[in-house]
Amino acid sequence: MSHNSSSSAFLDAVPSNAARFQVSVINENHESSAGADDGTDPPHYEETSFGDERQNRLRISFRPGNQECYDNFLQNGDTAKTDASFHAHDSHTNTYYLQTFGHNTVDAVPKIEYYRNSGSISGPKVNRPSLLDIHEQFAKNVAVAPGSADRVPNGEGMPGDEQTEDKEDDQSGAVKFGWVKGVLVRCMLNIWGVMLFIRLSWIVGEAGIGLGVLIILLSTMVTSITGLSTSAIATNGFVRGGGAYYLISRSLGPEFGGSIGLIFAFANAVAVAMYVVGFAETVVDLLKESDSMMVDPVNDIRIIGAITVVILLGISVAGMEWEAKAQVLLLIILLIAIANFFIGTVIPSNNEKKARGFFNYQASIFAENFGPSFTKGEGFFSVFAIFFPAATGILAGANISGDLEDPQDAIPRGTMLAIFITTVAYIAVAICVGACVVRDATGSMNDTIIPRMNCSGSAACGLGYDFSRCRHEPCQYGLMNNFQVMSMVSGFGPLITAGIFSATLSSALASLVSAPKVFQALCKDNIYKALRFFAKGYGKNNEPLRGYLLTFVIAMAFILIAELNTIAPIISNFFLASYALINFSCFHASYAKSPGWRPAYGIYNMWVSLFGAILCCAVMFVINWWAAVITYVIEFFLYVYVTYKKPDVNWGSSTQALSYVSALDNALELTTVEDHVKNFRPQCIVLTGGPMTRPALLDITHAFTKNSGLCICCEVFVGPRKLCVKEMNSGMEKKQAWLIKNKIKAFYAAVAADCFRDGVRSLLQASGLGRMKPNTLVIGYKKNWRKSPLTEIENYVGIIHDAFDFEIGVVIVRISQGFDISQVLQVQEELEKLEQDRLAVEATIKDNESEEGSGRIRGLFKKAGRLNITKPAPKKDSSINTIQSMHVGEFNRKLVEASNQFKKKQGKGTIDVWWLFDDGGLTLLIPYILTIRKKWKDCKLRIYVGGKINRIEEEKISMASLLSKFRIKFAEIHIIGDINIKPNKESWKVFEEMIEPYRLHESCKDLTTAEKLKRETPWKITDAVLEAAKEKSYRQVRLNELLQEHSRAANLVVLSLPVARKGSISDLLYMAWLEILTKNLPPVLLVRGNHKNVLTFYS
Repeated sequence: MSHNSSSSAFLDAVPSNAARFQVSVINENHESSAGADDGTDPPHYEETSFGDERQNRLRISFRPGNQECYDNFLQNGDTAKTDASFHAHDSHTNTYYLQTFGHNTVDAVPKIEYYRNSGSISGPKVNRPSLLDIHEQFAKNVAVAPGSADRVPNGEGMPGDEQTEDKEDDQSGAVKFGWVKGVLVRCMLNIWGVMLFIRLSWIVGEAGIGLGVLIILLSTMVTSITGLSTSAIATNGFVRGGGAYYLISRSLGPEFGGSIGLIFAFANAVAVAMYVVGFAETVVDLLKESDSMMVDPVNDIRIIGAITVVILLGISVAGMEWEAKAQVLLLIILLIAIANFFIGTVIPSNNEKKARGFFNYQASIFAENFGPSFTKGEGFFSVFAIFFPAATGILAGANISGDLEDPQDAIPRGTMLAIFITTVAYIAVAICVGACVVRDATGSMNDTIIPRMNCSGSAACGLGYDFSRCRHEPCQYGLMNNFQVMSMVSGFGPLITAGIFSATLSSALASLVSAPKVFQALCKDNIYKALRFFAKGYGKNNEPLRGYLLTFVIAMAFILIAELNTIAPIISNFFLASYALINFSCFHASYAKSPGWRPAYGIYNMWVSLFGAILCCAVMFVINWWAAVITYVIEFFLYVYVTYKKPDVNWGSSTQALSYVSALDNALELTTVEDHVKNFRPQCIVLTGGPMTRPALLDITHAFTKNSGLCICCEVFVGPRKLCVKEMNSGMEKKQAWLIKNKIKAFYAAVAADCFRDGVRSLLQASGLGRMKPNTLVIGYKKNWRKSPLTEIENYVGIIHDAFDFEIGVVIVRISQGFDISQVLQVQEELEKLEQDRLAVEATIKDNESEEGSGRIRGLFKKAGRLNITKPAPKKDSSINTIQSMHVGEFNRKLVEASNQFKKKQGKGTIDVWWLFDDGGLTLLIPYILTIRKKWKDCKLRIYVGGKINRIEEEKISMASLLSKFRIKFAEIHIIGDINIKPNKESWKVFEEMIEPYRLHESCKDLTTAEKLKRETPWKITDAVLEAAKEKSYRQVRLNELLQEHSRAANLVVLSLPVARKGSISDLLYMAWLEILTKNLPPVLLVRGNHKNVLTFYS
């Protein structure tokens, strides 16, 4: 028999949901197990139920013998309360288990809250338990913060974690639209424009029914492909407000999104003016017929247009709910007008209509109108260019994506259905009007046929009318001549006029709403900082009132200018550019093969999207070539501007994904190419620690790796792994960002290790990728080695040995002041904090000064004076005073100057290369690369090599020949013949004094004492080692004398690095060599390659 805990002890972590696993907090106590059996039965687990009943939850049972493992989680033996007395916020007197699937664990089950962004409008973002929380040793005394009993086990947030919502995006209670009212209605209204009623009949007359339908289908193909691409992008994650701008920017990045977003918003704003002017022109035509003109046609259009746009603005500002109601009303009127046309085609025609070319459905008319009959100056593409704008408007629903209940469902469904319905309507109207109305008609009822007249195949003649004179003189009726054919054919003409009003006003209203919404989303992203003012929204729907006013001003301006015929082609091209980029976005995201590209809408193809993008670009030139050129120029200018400004955003665009794929492909391709000496370049690991702490070391390395080789700034964190990893991970992005900000082309890498040498050893072996692996280690000279612990010296020399073991070259850089400026950075950080505190107090004082009496203010000033954070005295630098108070002012000033010395342009001077030992040519290659850099190009190379005194000229000629074969320009060659003579006594005495504290002097002691000293201090320099290396020691001291003589005034000295044999040369003796060799010199690079050729004279 198994023992179960009380069924009343379960506490819901979340509201009951049949689709989710249940995670429960279970109370258990010791007394409840008193009646348990001896535990011979195997553990029994009750069924898991996913039903809605609260009492039917997942339970776990255990044998009493195993209860000890659970007892460890109880706090001080306290028993848990039953469900009747348990409260979710009562954690001080209760003890309970945190249970997932019935097991004691803080590991979390999958929940949507973990994947939301901060400030999500659909719900709060919560944090799952970190890997450390579930990986580290579990604390015996589990303390749960108040209110987190049902949060921690489910990962809903760690105790104390509070998520703040973005108040600006808080849309609780906002009006949201479904796919019909939000997308379908808007798209249909925007696609069905005035073109349907006044130009479609002319297009059928020019192109014929066959080509007319082809034009409609070709236009629909462009919009359908764009609709499929839009649907794919819209279903690849949560869609916020911004429509086309949001879709493009999140797919291709801010450069494309920012450029197209601005012109798309502007195009919508100007489109308001175009649609309103179309409405005003229709009204003015009616005024002409009734002889009711107000002023003159042009000014009447301006007056009516201005009044109309003010009314539309009022509807928009009233809120999206009113605007949606107006759109539905306009759609009903439009549908009635279209139905009115189809009804009119079956109503028997009268003599007046027949004289104007309408004969109802006639096969002869259909046959006559099926083929094209282009008039002079017209052709297929010109007619296509006129019709295509009638097919646009498919983004009307997507443009208000922020106001949709479910954009991912509404945009694909509403957009594609709207394209289908409107296309069917266009084709039906084209076929019907082409089968009912002849191309030319006189309008005269007297033009009937004469008996025995030869009709010559004319459909009108066969129907009793002679319109043959239209071949010689212009006629006013028929498909080719009368733009009011649909009104004539319809059952009730005024309904067509109402349809025209509905089409123009609905399109104007949709554009008036779209432009501010898109513009607001663009401004919120702060891509154009000057436009941030328009990002603010008002009310529960976050309405962009400022954007409405701006759109109103633009629309009103173009209505008053009344030059829309010129700008209309540019606006059409702006829309087409948006379509092209949406298609390209879909293709690009698919081509990048990012795992994050998982659109729920699967009816798309990347190559079809690419074809759609190309097609859109081609249509732009078909419509108007100069407008297409202007569009591309504007878009390119905005793209360059946004790229230059580099907005601080990261949207995980497909551009980033493709960059990764390209880099990966190139890296893999590079592995198939064998290394060649001609392509050798220094690829460096630089032990800078944090890159900002040793800038000079990084600068000199960057000088010969920039744009040519790999540079990795490395840092080793030594200490407890948990603390090191936490510190390392927290600073990773900050330090890489510092490199980018300072335009240093380098990577940052860090490792956590038990000791410094182990960390460097790991970096030497594991850094890099494929062929892009480090071949050179760059380290700063350890200036304070005589004051450092022995272990640090062993590690320092040890990493040089390790580099040689791994066949990696070594460069040791020494400058007079040293590299580490972390002390200066710390002082600067403290000064910045003090300055911020001072400014904060001053701001508080100013605020209080305006509100309170002078007595209170004097008290605040006195308090500020005691805190020493008032304004500093004139002509005194607080930073200098602070540093001087630390007794490091002068030192820090020199250190800062030294840290910047390689950032400056080096004046005319020399780089002295002491190529004493052949290491494969790295000692020569590095200074050569420096001389071709902008900052070092004024420095000449002087080459110093060792030689025999009696062969100086021959060896100089030989070296000059070698350098010329290497194609390395040099200013001078010096052959040093006296390197191997003994140094002078003063120099040698300095060296001996330097190593004296580290000598063992075992020869002066008896054998027993000497052996004891060797065991106790194995790191000391023995007399035997010193004697064996005496010649090398002489050489280092002598070289320093020669360097002082020849290279004291050089800008940089590059010198062959001496190599110490492992186990033969004491670490301290080696450090003494490096010290005496580089003492009192300009900046020095001690270089030793891996003894493999890095130079060649073969082509």
